[in-house]
Amino acid sequence: MPSNTTQNSWRRLALVTGLIGATALLSGCNAMKRLSEVGEPPKLSSIDNPTQSESYRPVSLPMPAPQLAESNPNSLWRAGARSFFKDQRANQVGDILTVVVDMSDSAALANTTTRSRTNSEDLAVPNLFGLESEFTKVLPETIDPSNMFNMDSNTSNRGTGSLDRTEAIDLRVAAIVIQILPNGNYVIHGRQEIRVNSEVREVQIAGVIRAADISSANEVNYDKIAEARISYGGRGTISDVQQPRYGSEVLDIILPF
Repeated sequence: MPSNTTQNSWRRLALVTGLIGATALLSGCNAMKRLSEVGEPPKLSSIDNPTQSESYRPVSLPMPAPQLAESNPNSLWRAGARSFFKDQRANQVGDILTVVVDMSDSAALANTTTRSRTNSEDLAVPNLFGLESEFTKVLPETIDPSNMFNMDSNTSNRGTGSLDRTEAIDLRVAAIVIQILPNGNYVIHGRQEIRVNSEVREVQIAGVIRAADISSANEVNYDKIAEARISYGGRGTISDVQQPRYGSEVLDIILPF
């Protein structure tokens, strides 16, 4: 019957083989797609309804109790309106608004930790009911009851870490209201693709906004978006060169050193 060590080795081998097989399958699909675009620029994605995507899930958040709207029959002013004649802001599913992303983020962190500890333990049994002399019958060598046990330990750790990050994004993206929550907040989703030569730049943005945060120019700043998901990337010949090969990524994950 195989030992536990042998069984664990076979399990690890099966796991690694499965990972390599799955990676090869994914890389094969991507390779076929890239081969189909040889000599041509990357194809742009089709314009689809994001709510019809298999990965789409309606947003569900805690909602306050519904409140009755106040009626002002003798007033020409509508509650929540920014314009006397008509409110031009997005206010229903399918309306478009502009998301302004002007992000300038920087972070710097330095941390140094030093720890040192010294221990010393001594144990003596000079008199143990007169049985201290019996130790010589159990232990192979003659021992001194006044110095039975002596232990010294010394531990020293030192760690230094630093972080310096700077990010800057300046763009404007048109987004669509895809859902109105029971409390009146809007769920928005926007996607933009720009192709320059053989490189496609992709921008995606999604989140939840308040109607009151939409300006009179029908714009909303990114810092007013709750649960914001902002993605800026690309695909094409340049991105392929910058992306590590699948084999290197697999080895980076599974290798212990």
